[in-house]
Amino acid sequence: MEIIGWIMALVIGVTLGLLGGGGSILTVPVLVYLLAMDPIVATGYSLFIVGLSSLFGAFSYFRKKLIDLKVVVIFGSASIAAVYLARRVIVPAIPDEIFQIGDFMVTRNIGIMVLFAFLMLAASYSMITGGVKEKQTIAPIKYNYISLITQGLGSGVFVVLVGAGGGFLIIPALVMFTKLPIKTAIGTSLSIIAVNSLIGFLGDLQSRTMDWSFLLLFTGLAVVGIFVGTKLATYVPSQKLKPAFGWFVLIMGLYILAKEVFF
Repeated sequence: MEIIGWIMALVIGVTLGLLGGGGSILTVPVLVYLLAMDPIVATGYSLFIVGLSSLFGAFSYFRKKLIDLKVVVIFGSASIAAVYLARRVIVPAIPDEIFQIGDFMVTRNIGIMVLFAFLMLAASYSMITGGVKEKQTIAPIKYNYISLITQGLGSGVFVVLVGAGGGFLIIPALVMFTKLPIKTAIGTSLSIIAVNSLIGFLGDLQSRTMDWSFLLLFTGLAVVGIFVGTKLATYVPSQKLKPAFGWFVLIMGLYILAKEVFF
């Protein structure tokens, strides 16, 4: 299982490189179920892995001038504030035992994994149905500041709670509400995810000791995967791969839900 976990580090990176997102949603399940890590620790580690991987991905989009820096600053500032607030107030306030249904006790660890399972189901739906598609006519970019700030706040809390980038939510929001072209939305999303995740991880540095050799090796494999995936993307259409990966994420989400609730 441990060997499969290390192989999945590459798969996560390849998926990010091929699809521009989605791969990071596998990070926490891989760390928890294949590498036997505590869900709370896995969430913190995932922030570093997702953040650094996204940073490398964003750099390639930046070189192609496919990042809207104005959106990154507005959205990112709100996200940073939410990340700080969530790390300081929300996460410490979550009790070890949340509530009880009959003889079944919903603990913090179970709650995190169930929340993550629902997140995977939402992500799989977006991938299977094709997600957001670029319109033939390019609309002028609209900077709705209230919308960007609201989305940024929600994104920051989301990243801290589940340790995933949330690109499958950010990208459609940027395309629909800001009218960014899809490729610019992907590059901008990767930048926002990198900032959110790495700042969220900094909060964890103050509360626990990190296994840096593990973190750097796992992240290194994911980054190698990103470069492989980016190269493959020139030969393999992502629109054909995304639904297949979506079905895989759907099965994983259902498995996590069943394991945490029924077994």
